[in-house]
Amino acid sequence: MPLSRVPTDRSGRNEVRSGAPSPACACGRLRRAARALTQLYDDAMAPAGLRVTQFSLLRTLARDGALRISELAARQLLDRTALSRNLDPLLELGHVEVVRGRDARTREVAISRKGTAALRAAEPYWMRAQKEVARRVGADKLEALIMTLGELEALHPANTRHEAPPHK
Repeated sequence: MPLSRVPTDRSGRNEVRSGAPSPACACGRLRRAARALTQLYDDAMAPAGLRVTQFSLLRTLARDGALRISELAARQLLDRTALSRNLDPLLELGHVEVVRGRDARTREVAISRKGTAALRAAEPYWMRAQKEVARRVGADKLEALIMTLGELEALHPANTRHEAPPHK
């Protein structure tokens, strides 16, 4: 079936058949924005040899200490497969290590000395990216965005499981 042209209003926004503007998909727009922002940070941090996702994992481990793999995944809002994709290069580089947990049945991930050094080396590049985003978006808008993103993160099912069902 051929794609038909979507009608637009005078501003160029898509219209539904009733003529009302079609709302943008919050998820789709946020995912595209996240890809654009990730690329900006990755480009800025390339000289340090870390991607922003790796930087984030190292910062979490530096701040919180050794964590069970499932706990690290939960803090990053990642499933274990996605966490493994991000951890594997860090393990190969020696930036993190898997250590025995508090009991023999668990494994934990810890930042290594090499990882701590890599994190310190990457921080100026990360800060430069932060400043660039603030310059381009505006500091006030960026602060508001970060607050809104915190609210959106709270929508994750792991954060809402223990809420009481709404009263009808």
